[in-house]
Amino acid sequence: MRRFLVLPLGAALLLSLSGGCKADPPGRLETSIVTTAKRDIFVQDKSEKNPLKSDSATIADGKEAFSHYCAACHGFDGQNTGVPFADRMSPPVPLLSSRNVQAYTDGQLKWVIDYGIKPSGMPGSKNILSDDEIWSIVVYLRHLPPAGSLGEPEMYSR
Repeated sequence: MRRFLVLPLGAALLLSLSGGCKADPPGRLETSIVTTAKRDIFVQDKSEKNPLKSDSATIADGKEAFSHYCAACHGFDGQNTGVPFADRMSPPVPLLSSRNVQAYTDGQLKWVIDYGIKPSGMPGSKNILSDDEIWSIVVYLRHLPPAGSLGEPEMYSR
């Protein structure tokens, strides 16, 4: 019976001496590997082209669709303005103006919006939004306004 207590107590002692299950933030190499894997392996449709024109009407349509479906997590400007939990999620809600997000092709951005990224909390919108709405959101993502310029989503400003 004592032998069964010694192993768990020994493991607990080792964990407490080693700092427990504390993890350091990922380094540059780890971040680079994961970013490259996402961009080149996991996020599909790299070569799919956006059939919509990148003009003011499409940007306005994308902004409208984005404001209804995406603003709750990304803010109206795609830069988390007014979203109280954006930096406390794990992983944090990305700034859609960031170099990492903007490096995706249009087809990859549409794929992410279609299928989501399950471990991150990003929901998929396939069969919720039309293809034209999603493609217009992609155009809007390429033309995001300055951070904070569109105000906060009303749901958080009360």
